[in-house]
Amino acid sequence: MTLTVREFAPSDAEAAAAVRRAAVPFLLSTAESIAWEAAHSPAEQRFRILVAEADGRVIGVARAGLYHGSAVPGRAFAQPYVLPEARGRGAGLALVRAAEQYLRGIGANAVYAWVLDDGHAPGFAERRGYRTPLPDLAPDAGVELRAFADFADDPRPLYETDVEAIADEPGEVAFSGITYENWLEETWRVPLLDRDLSTAAVVDGTVASIAIAHSDGRTRYLSAGTGTRRAYRGRGLAKLVKARSLRLARAAGRTEAFTGNDDENAPMLAVNKWFGYEPTAAEWRYVR
Repeated sequence: MTLTVREFAPSDAEAAAAVRRAAVPFLLSTAESIAWEAAHSPAEQRFRILVAEADGRVIGVARAGLYHGSAVPGRAFAQPYVLPEARGRGAGLALVRAAEQYLRGIGANAVYAWVLDDGHAPGFAERRGYRTPLPDLAPDAGVELRAFADFADDPRPLYETDVEAIADEPGEVAFSGITYENWLEETWRVPLLDRDLSTAAVVDGTVASIAIAHSDGRTRYLSAGTGTRRAYRGRGLAKLVKARSLRLARAAGRTEAFTGNDDENAPMLAVNKWFGYEPTAAEWRYVR
């Protein structure tokens, strides 16, 4: 197979639309719309369409350009599409490389792409160095974000929030409580606990929500528990503390973040999906 990547020509419009429809069926795409976009995009966008051709047949296309309305200069996009039956032949990688080379030449400093959650595309993007951006959340007035390290002299407020949150978690073994001393041994003094990355949201002097973070001190980070006191739920505090903890972890050099959820814990599953977590393994609970 001879694979080439070149710039779009008007005669490619029908083939390019067919590739896009096959790769992303929920997007509307016609030969006319492709040709119009190529000819009428704003000059500031520096828009280009690239096509991947194998043995004379168009098997992939990529859209690339600048976000000309961005408040931050240099923000760009690159969106490759490949015929499903032609995947695994290098067309996607060739298109991405060509698009990035073009964007770099016109001053791009960050490239964004939409990635299908199909079990294949996220891994492809991550191998190219793309990452799901962490949400930039700011606390509301009256909410203070603090590290667990700030509670070194008296971690009891963290304990009180943790045990209230645990009581409402789904599971086969009902939780009836835990003493403060046992919590200190099982949570606070655990060597993996990273008190600088673990985060608490304090509202009117009360620890309202916590995100417990474990770390191996090298590259790996584990969300070891996130919970909010009942009176403060519905205010987005769990997202807030997780976002702050993850940002601190990234700044500290952690490159892999893990978490785990019961499949009946719909609220936390939704939060973690919102953060970009993807399933890597599943476990069944057994009892004898």
